[in-house]
Order: sequence, then C-alpha cells, then structure tokens
Amino acid sequence: MYEKNADDRSLIASTTKLMTAIVTLENARLNELVDIRPECCNIEGSSMYLKAGERYTVKELLLGLLLVSGNDAAQALALHVAGSVENFTQLMNGKARELGMEDSSFENPHGLDAPGHYSTARDMAKLMCYCMENESFRQLCSTKSCLIKGQTLVNHNKLLDMYPGCIGGKTGYTQAAGRCLVSCCERNGLRLICVTLSAPDDWNDHIQLYEWAFSQFELRDAVEGQSFQVPVISGCEKSARLVPESSIELLLDPEQELSLKVEYPRFVFAPVNKGETGGTIWVIIDGVTVGSCALVYEDQVPLYIPQEEKDSG
Repeated sequence: MYEKNADDRSLIASTTKLMTAIVTLENARLNELVDIRPECCNIEGSSMYLKAGERYTVKELLLGLLLVSGNDAAQALALHVAGSVENFTQLMNGKARELGMEDSSFENPHGLDAPGHYSTARDMAKLMCYCMENESFRQLCSTKSCLIKGQTLVNHNKLLDMYPGCIGGKTGYTQAAGRCLVSCCERNGLRLICVTLSAPDDWNDHIQLYEWAFSQFELRDAVEGQSFQVPVISGCEKSARLVPESSIELLLDPEQELSLKVEYPRFVFAPVNKGETGGTIWVIIDGVTVGSCALVYEDQVPLYIPQEEKDSG
C-alpha cells in the first residue's frame, strides 16, 4: 500500500528474532526441554536472565524471545535446534532465501549489530507475513504477559494495548540500528503488516499508517453475488443458473475502477449437472485483468421426458 526506502539495507536489531522464532517453530516441538548452557548466559542487551544448568521448554524460551526480547533465549534456542550459532544462522539464511528475502543476511539469532547482518523493510514484511500464517507463532506473539518460573514477562510491543486490532509484532533497538518495529493488525478480515527501521517515533508511525490504510482500502470479494441465467433446451427447468466457483478477494481503494467480463453459452441442452463448468468470469481493475474463476451450474436440471414416453417405457 505504501513504501519508502523499502529496499534499503539496514540493521534490524531484535526484529531478527522473528526469523529465530519461525526457524525454531519449524524445527522443534514446543514441549521439548532445553538445558541452558553457560554460553547462553550474560549476553549483552535485553535478557530473560537465564542461568546455566536451568531447564526450560522451547515454548517458554520462545515467550522470553518474543515478549522481552531475550538475547539469551535466542542463543539457547539456536544451540538447541542446530547445535551451534553458525549452524542455526545457516537455517535462518536458508529460510530467507526460501521466502524471497533477497536483501537479507543473518549472522546471529538475536540481532546484536554484526558485519553482514542486515535486512530491508520489504524483506521483513515478507518474513512477518509468513510468520503470521503459523498458528503457534500468532499465539506466542500476541501474548501480552506470562509467568515463567516466578518471573513475569511483559510484551515490549505496546501496540497490543495502544491500537485496536493489533495481533502481533516485534520491537528492536540498538544504538546503531535505532528503533525498529514490525507489527501486524487485523480489521474486518483485512490483515496488514507494517515495518519501520530506524524510526524514532515508531509507535505513532505505525498507528498513523494503519489508520490511513484501513480507511483507504478494503478487502472485497469482487465476484460476490454474481449469477447468470442460461436458457436450457429440453430440460425440466427453463434455465440454469451459473455462479462463481470461488471468491476472488482483492484489496481495493475507492479510486480504482473495477469491472467484470463474463463468457458463457447462449443456451445449453439438458441434462445440466450441478457443479459442472459453464463459463468464466474475469475481474478487471483499471483496465488490467487481475483475476478469474470458473462459472459453475448451481443446480441440477434433468432432461424433460413427456408423460406418454414414461408410460410407454
């Protein structure tokens, strides 16, 4: 909907942990136990204050990762999943390539500044879009607070309370990266993602962008309610109705000109089978075809057989 410097490579601080979370979720079970190694402790920056020898579940560490941005939790998950940070970053970069994040490179699981560790606003939006398709991620990311081993963790993402409809996000900050924020909001079935990197007033930036986007765009089924009558020859009914086989949901703004093009027969011979393809409907926006689907018959229309033929049969 809107972009500015979307492909500029930038430091991304702890928004890195979105990738850490999804790689973990796809390579470990939530109830797996993780033994905390000494090298996971006393990492600089934000922390959930892990101690060597403690044991946590993957789910507990993911909550520490996503809510309070624990760098120690990121390290512990990386070691558990891949055996080493180096192996884990290979998984991170592999996932980035899979998602088409062409301008991203990950060197660690926590996001502390490092040479060769960067992404772009566009790439981070692709990542968040993918993450939000994962049910476990959505539940973890939207958790406002939780109690783990006597410690209350409160989500750093203030938008969960500040803005109605916010269903997830991840904050990040280092002095070099500035304030980074990836968030997701949903309203009336329309789910939007916003990314700002090095934005001093990120909370208000996201709120204003969402307010603009939700007021200007709507998610609509472009073929909803469309139907077409086709005359039936030799049928028990005089006509059969064609309807779209599926919806065509599009993001539309009021200034766009939407039109439909349909193709179906002038008549059809009985019998007509329910669900049988009878035509095609195309959706055109501003002169460009953006989608299509088949038209199918909504009801069964049997062949008409006169009563005398039935009796003689």
